[in-house]
Amino acid sequence: MTDPTTLHAIADLVPHGSRVLDLGCGDGAMLDYLQRERGCRGYGVELDDANVLACIKRGVNVLQLNLDQGLTVFEDASFDVVLQIDTLQHLRNAETMLRETARVGRLGIVAFPNFAHWPNRLSILQGRMPVTKRLPYQWYDTPNIRVGTHADLAVLAQRNGLRVLDSFGLQDGRTVRLLPNLRAGTSVYKLAR
Repeated sequence: MTDPTTLHAIADLVPHGSRVLDLGCGDGAMLDYLQRERGCRGYGVELDDANVLACIKRGVNVLQLNLDQGLTVFEDASFDVVLQIDTLQHLRNAETMLRETARVGRLGIVAFPNFAHWPNRLSILQGRMPVTKRLPYQWYDTPNIRVGTHADLAVLAQRNGLRVLDSFGLQDGRTVRLLPNLRAGTSVYKLAR
């Protein structure tokens, strides 16, 4: 996630001093910010070599793991917070990773592009797959293997025995609680067992 206003809005959900696991941490920007600004500590998990190197350069502890193989290297409740920011849509085992997020962390924070955001709906009505700031790829070259809506994650969480502690949308760094499925480009969920 490169948008600083969205990064800060999600970081504000993480309690000061938390032990954090950031799944699919990219270049480590989120964990770096949490360490510097919120006194957090923890690890990032990333697969891409260039991103692992970027994490190391930032001073972020990073493990190079394939999330599709699960989180068996971590004990139950090893972390206060587990982040999945723009990760879920890239994974083949989304349900397993939601359960694992709740298993290894006391709190899970999941954020992903909301496919039901009104510009996406308009694009589909016009007969085209959406290309937006949050979904910037053409349908034929996207790294996303699935798309989801704000409403979809609530159903998936419930189906997997997880409690939704809070959910809302983010649009241009602002919290959207009224009709987030329609009005927000990013969906955010706080989950627990």
